[in-house]
Amino acid sequence: MGHVEVDALTYVLPDGRLLLNEVSFRVGQGVKAALVGPNGAGKTTLMRLIAGDLRPSGGRVAGSGGLGVMRQFVGVAGRRETVRELLLSVAPERVRAATAELARAERALRASDEEPAQLAYAQAITDYADAGGYDLEVTWSVCTTSALGVAFEEVAGRQVNTLSGGEQKKLVLEALLRGPDEVLLLDEPDNYLDVPAKEWLEERLRATAKTVVLVSHDRRLLAEAADRIVTVESRGVWVHGGGFASYAQARRERGERLHERRRRWDEEHTRLRRLLDDLRRRATGNDAVASAYRAAQTRLNRFEEAGPPESAPKEQNIRMRLKGGRTGKRSVICASLELTGLTKPFDTEIWYGERIAILGPNGSGKSHFLRLLAESEPGATSSVRHTGTVSLGSRVVPGHFVQTHARPDLAGRAPADIVMTEHALGLNDAMAALARYELAPAGRQSFETLSGGQQARLQILLLELSGATLLLLDEPTDNLDLASAQALQDGLASFSGTVLTVTHDRWFAADFDRYLIFDADGGVHESADLEEGRGRPRP
Repeated sequence: MGHVEVDALTYVLPDGRLLLNEVSFRVGQGVKAALVGPNGAGKTTLMRLIAGDLRPSGGRVAGSGGLGVMRQFVGVAGRRETVRELLLSVAPERVRAATAELARAERALRASDEEPAQLAYAQAITDYADAGGYDLEVTWSVCTTSALGVAFEEVAGRQVNTLSGGEQKKLVLEALLRGPDEVLLLDEPDNYLDVPAKEWLEERLRATAKTVVLVSHDRRLLAEAADRIVTVESRGVWVHGGGFASYAQARRERGERLHERRRRWDEEHTRLRRLLDDLRRRATGNDAVASAYRAAQTRLNRFEEAGPPESAPKEQNIRMRLKGGRTGKRSVICASLELTGLTKPFDTEIWYGERIAILGPNGSGKSHFLRLLAESEPGATSSVRHTGTVSLGSRVVPGHFVQTHARPDLAGRAPADIVMTEHALGLNDAMAALARYELAPAGRQSFETLSGGQQARLQILLLELSGATLLLLDEPTDNLDLASAQALQDGLASFSGTVLTVTHDRWFAADFDRYLIFDADGGVHESADLEEGRGRPRP
């Protein structure tokens, strides 16, 4: 049995800003609850408070059943970590403590073979077994076999940085889902997973009896796996007891109710103030009215002390004005193109105005293909090793959205300065453009201090301002919150140009005209069927 209860939780940021104010909710046994909300609203902070990584300014967190945590970035940043150490990092605390004690006893035994050291080592082995360490190693072997195709003993000492991001995520997910902890906190578990791995995750989440709290921006994952939606916004939370399918409608109805309650409160407040003003004028020199005036004043004071009802949260208003422009009929022509070591030779033509989603497993060459197209302007030298030919049509201007947000050209620069310098805008125009993407408050922050969602929105704004007629988008929705992802879809719908996007976002991919599928064996083919791109053969 496992549950999580958050009671009046408050958190103040180090700079003094209030991020979460008296947040309360409960996730009961076996419930799959998803935290959603705007980028920067406090979802990851709330997860860290529940995990005990941060201390709240007020309130408390309670729970039962043991807590397993997948943080937003798995592993230890900047450290050469082995597979064993990665798995140990998500093991129960008692196993981690017993492992540390066993390592100390081993070192002491190597330093001295005296009886006390031998006895301490024997006791450490017993304690490790009692903590479940050896049982967990058996589970780890099942996990590595499932995620990596090899037994734990063969891969325990392998460096984690030799695994792909998707392999790391799936390995940790296997360990947590098969482990003893009955409550799991999963912060963006689907990032870096390809479509088959996302579908595997959905199936496992539906099947597990564990209680799960997760953060995700993948709308299909939310629809398939979550039965509670916890919205983090306006320093508080709102819990929708149904799934994602009914969430949008329930959110609209809630907003309408809150607006109506506030309207009625404002009307009553105005009526009481007018009554008080009227009685004040009439009470001058009239003792009979004076008592009514005092009673009205008391009533107004109590009304104002109780305060207004909860206000409806401010809706995000992100307006992406992707314009593009007319180009030649053919935007991209590839002939016998082979990405060295990644694909077999293939031919393709992409026509003006088409929306092409590029699908396939991780490591199949999709991002390399986009980078090759981005570097295919006349006179440019490509960093992508290839044979065959690739060319862009007349008046085609590529604009590249980089998946990892690795933009050394933007490092150390503030969004306002970037927009003014790169696109010759004055300060007022630059801030107006940033405001359309809800980036104005972060206009003076350096690029690397922006959240992943803010960096993504800034990249899209720069594409808008660049005049690109061919958008090359590499996983653009990975870090976008729900409203931002929808704003991007709306912006692409009105874009006059050609769009190629690498994506594992099935909700996003469903809007596209056709699919260029990179297979695991190096083959590349086209399809009009999204199901085929998801790794499912057509009937």
